[in-house]
Amino acid sequence: MAERKFQDLTIKNNFMFGAVMAEPKNCKGVIELVLGIEIDRVEVSREKSMVYHPEYKGVRLDVYAKDENNTRYNIEMQVAKKPALGRRTRYYQSQMDMEILLSGQEYKELPNSYVIFICDFDPFGKRKYCYTFQPKCKEDPEVDLEDGRCCVFLSTYGENEDEVPRELVNFLKFVRANQEESQKDFRDHFVRQLQDSIRWIKSSREMEERFMIFEEMMKDEREAGKREVRQSTALNMHQKGYPDEAIAEVLEVDVETVQEWISELESTTK
Repeated sequence: MAERKFQDLTIKNNFMFGAVMAEPKNCKGVIELVLGIEIDRVEVSREKSMVYHPEYKGVRLDVYAKDENNTRYNIEMQVAKKPALGRRTRYYQSQMDMEILLSGQEYKELPNSYVIFICDFDPFGKRKYCYTFQPKCKEDPEVDLEDGRCCVFLSTYGENEDEVPRELVNFLKFVRANQEESQKDFRDHFVRQLQDSIRWIKSSREMEERFMIFEEMMKDEREAGKREVRQSTALNMHQKGYPDEAIAEVLEVDVETVQEWISELESTTK
């Protein structure tokens, strides 16, 4: 079953996206396509990639890279609309800045940075393929803050094909496609390049094993998250005077587990 699932992956799957983007030519191609710029080379950080470092604590779903000018890029695939996407970009920007400052550089040396979200939905409901945000002056939009930050949201549900490059539309249609549709000829050189990369990844036994490890870690993270919520609920009910038996019945666990959770949380808050 795991093998069949691996063979069914498309680029919108987080593991597959990370594996495809780990290839510098693919990452470079996406950056150039999205931003409409040319760069000589790009260096993808595998140290921060769950694809290549499954022992990394906390599953990272984003791709981190820099170019020859030290410009930083954080790219993430989003398949479901989550709350506070804008604040998520703020977090990524701050993480990139902090890493550079902790290395000893001064704030005036901070490089330009881009956060790019590729969304398989319309994040703002305006039917645009691309939404670009840079800090501007409220009183005079022609005045740019020039802080080097830029956030870009791509949408696979755009309808303004006459306003964006044809190649970007082809790429986003490829992202939106299901497993069968994603194998068709999009008559686009870059999409063919991505399709070739995906075929190679699916033919690799090593990559399939990495995917299985990734899936297990994602499952563990979800289970850990559920456990934390249930522990917090148990403590809240306990503090409100509910008996342990009632808490156990609500959370569908035994009384000993409830008591263990409460004891554990109370010891960490002292």
